[in-house]
Amino acid sequence: MITFTVNGTQRSVTSDPDTPLLYVLRDELALNGAKFGCGLGQCGACTVLVDGEALFSCITPVMLLEGRSIRTVEGLGTVDEPGPLQAAFIAEQAAQCGYCIAGMMMRAQELLERIPDPDDDDILAALEPQLCRCGTHMRVIRAVKRAAHTMTQASEAAR
Repeated sequence: MITFTVNGTQRSVTSDPDTPLLYVLRDELALNGAKFGCGLGQCGACTVLVDGEALFSCITPVMLLEGRSIRTVEGLGTVDEPGPLQAAFIAEQAAQCGYCIAGMMMRAQELLERIPDPDDDDILAALEPQLCRCGTHMRVIRAVKRAAHTMTQASEAAR
């Protein structure tokens, strides 16, 4: 049995230790935000945060996650109460087909946790591993900036 925390909840799974995290999330835990894209760690559709670091869940064996903290796009907010990043992606209409967006959001979340006020170069560098053919890149950049602004305002208001 392998135990880790997913979106703030401790979970134990009985998967084969070599099973990629992506399959555990989708098949055992019914968290379908991370998508199967290439299965080779090249497209980013499967990106999640592990201990705050973005990684490709399609090539990460679940045995490496014992005791660690995993955050998926489902952990950013809900349909009724989207988190700041989700709300910004919605407001900017940053998704077209939507397949890569969960992975992009997770990379953007990692960025915003490291750099609260990123510039275009920071955003482009953070999202570079994510492949997207839809052509919404300018809207994605605007969404990340909008989320950064919203998160900064919330942080200042909490002080």
